[in-house]
Amino acid sequence: MSKKIFWIIGVIAICLIALIVLNGKSDKSAASTIDYKDQPYIGKESAPVEIVEFGDYKCPHCAEFNESLLPYIQQQFVETGKAKLYFMNYAFIAADSTTAAQFAETVYQQLGNEKFWKFHELLFANQTTKAGKENQMTEDFLKAVLGQVANKAETEKVVKAFEKNKAKDAFKKDMTTANKLKVQATPAIFIGGKEFKGKTMDDFNKMVDEASK
Repeated sequence: MSKKIFWIIGVIAICLIALIVLNGKSDKSAASTIDYKDQPYIGKESAPVEIVEFGDYKCPHCAEFNESLLPYIQQQFVETGKAKLYFMNYAFIAADSTTAAQFAETVYQQLGNEKFWKFHELLFANQTTKAGKENQMTEDFLKAVLGQVANKAETEKVVKAFEKNKAKDAFKKDMTTANKLKVQATPAIFIGGKEFKGKTMDDFNKMVDEASK
């Protein structure tokens, strides 16, 4: 009887070890799916935690996120050096979602990180008109929005690069990453490579803390 009990305990121990190893590999695999290289972000490069928003410039919930929750994330995590925040595209709502995403990618490539974030913020702010009507994100509209944060030469530089489709690969990279992570709606938030599924800011805070360990 004692040998049988010892054998059962041994099998259980092996199974638990295997489960821990597999979970570890799964977590690492999920984290490694996101390639942060050459992606726009705000925060200190040395910040230990990566927070990613997958968004669509046509998504009203993304606009709400950027208006209400982004300032909190910046104050609590970015400015304190706990985390850096990335934006990656998951354009799925309409054809001009892709137009806006590729134009924004072009802004980042041609004018750098700082101008990108100014344009990014302004684009969400101009998602609808003052009367609440949805703006169509045509090239002319995007050019006009960019003109509010960039001079004429910078704007023309972006437009020329956009028309040559220079941001195609960067956009494709974002979409491939989103699909691998099975993103289905926006905004989708990932912290340390794992999707945030909590419901409160306390849940958010805890996940950031766990990711930093």
